[in-house]
Order: sequence, then structure tokens, then C-alpha cells
Amino acid sequence: MRAATFLLPPRARLPGALPDAVARALGRADALPAGEGGERAQLLRHFELLPRGWPVAALTRQRDAGDAPAHGWLRADPVYARPDINGVRLLAHGETMRLAREDAEAFLPALRPLFGDAGFPIDAPAPTRWYLRLPREARLPAFAEPSEALGADLFEHLPEGPEGRRWRVLLSEAQVILHNHPHNAARVAAGKPPVNSLWFWGGGVLPDHVRTVHAAVHGGEVLLAALAQAAGRDAAPLPACFAPREGALLYDLRAARDPAALAEAWLVPAVEALRRGTLDALELDFEDGARFRFAPRQRWRFWRRPRPAFA
Repeated sequence: MRAATFLLPPRARLPGALPDAVARALGRADALPAGEGGERAQLLRHFELLPRGWPVAALTRQRDAGDAPAHGWLRADPVYARPDINGVRLLAHGETMRLAREDAEAFLPALRPLFGDAGFPIDAPAPTRWYLRLPREARLPAFAEPSEALGADLFEHLPEGPEGRRWRVLLSEAQVILHNHPHNAARVAAGKPPVNSLWFWGGGVLPDHVRTVHAAVHGGEVLLAALAQAAGRDAAPLPACFAPREGALLYDLRAARDPAALAEAWLVPAVEALRRGTLDALELDFEDGARFRFAPRQRWRFWRRPRPAFA
């Protein structure tokens, strides 16, 4: 079986007309029942976690350091938040922070007493991914993912209730430490955002089992690679363009923003492979929940009109 699944961004990020061959194939394809939108729902359509949950911190920790099974984990990622007239807005997280190893080595010594005294040691096996080590039985409040809060008022996304209070206090104390840290002056002078807050999210323990129908995953995004590793699958770099291969393969194209380039390198070759019979099935899975399945036999659906755009 030669099958390919393309993980794609929301359709709104891929505007414009499709090439004729792709438009015809899309018009003849099967529109699958719409799924839930968002990164979590999209990835869970392709990976089954047992027990159910979304322990991002444990999954990425296992990939980063290989020591996740013995503890619970919570991401405490460095972020940049800026006060404005309406509150404090989360403006940068992850790669947009432009962090290097020396940044983590500068900030972490100042944070270790705070989190160590609370019983949650902090470390950073990757410059943009900082972790708190927790007891496996630790009870955590609901934390928002950084993508949900980016650009919004930080206080609207802090953990609530009695269990959240402890984390709000820890966050406030960490913000004071980071605000006064001299390394931020060097970062600002270099044109980089200061590290003036942390974002707690993704807490939990490593799943007992992770399963997927895909034989291999192509793409370098860390969480996807961590899921592939947990499922015992290879995570290979994304090739420059599509070519049919044996097995059911998952390709991460969520970073695509240019519809013309996406069509030229991926969609047109995949549609042509279906036509030639060198590809047995193709699925497009968009982050907004839309999904389409293509098969060679669909070329006989002459009565269906082309679909000139994804939207």
C-alpha cells in the first residue's frame, strides 16, 4: 500500500486558485466528515494516546532528554510579554524568542532556587523548551497552550481555581526574577525580545502507549517527531517535493504559506502519482478540521465540477 497523508495549515492560510489538475482532483475527491480544529485535534487524528490525554511536556521531554518515564513534566517555556492599556500581552514564544544555549545558561541559575524550593526542579535540554520535573501523581490545573494565548491578554489564560493559585504565585515570582535579570539588557541590545515571563503548559506523564497507522513521519516539528518516536516510528526530514514511496507515510506541511509552491512541489506530483497508479491513496488534513481523501478510481467522476480553491 502506497499512501500519503499531508498535514496542512488552516485553509484560510492557503488562499488563491489551484492548478487545473489539482482543482479537478479535489472536486472529485471524497470530503470526509469535518474534524475538530487546532493542532491538538489534528495530531490526535493520526496518533492514539493511551491513556487519553495530551501530555506534551512528557512527550517532548522524552525526545529531548530520554528521561521522561520516571516523573511527571510541565513545560515552563521562556516567553516575552508586554504590558499595554488593556493588560499584558503574550507576544513571543518558541522560535520567535531567538534563544540560544547561552541564554538558558544565563537565566536558569536565577530560577532554580524558586522552583527547587517549590519541589519542581527546572532545566532546559533545549534552549526554547524549559521543563519542571514533577511527582508523577502531581495534580495540575488546566493550562492553556501558548498558541491559544499568543497576542492575547496573558491574565485571561492563567490557570484558575485553588490548584491554579500556586502556579499564579510561582509565575509572578518568576516574572520578578526575569524582569530584573541583567542578561535581558544584552538581549534587547542585540535586537532580541527579553525573556520576562514563563508559560506553563503541557503537563502530564508519558503515555503508556502511542499508536499510529503511519509507517513513518516526514517533518522536523518537535512535537510531531516526539509522537512518532513514542509510537516507534521513524521521523525523517521533510523532502523538497513529493515522490511516491512504499507504506503509509505522513508528511508535515503545516508550515506552508505559499499555495503555488505547495501545489508545485506536493499537490501536483501527488495527483499525478494517483493518475499513474504509483500512489494508492492521498489524504489532505487541514488544521481547521477539513479533510479530503483521493483515490485513483475517482478520475471517472467526470460529472463533478473542479474545486478551484481550498476554501
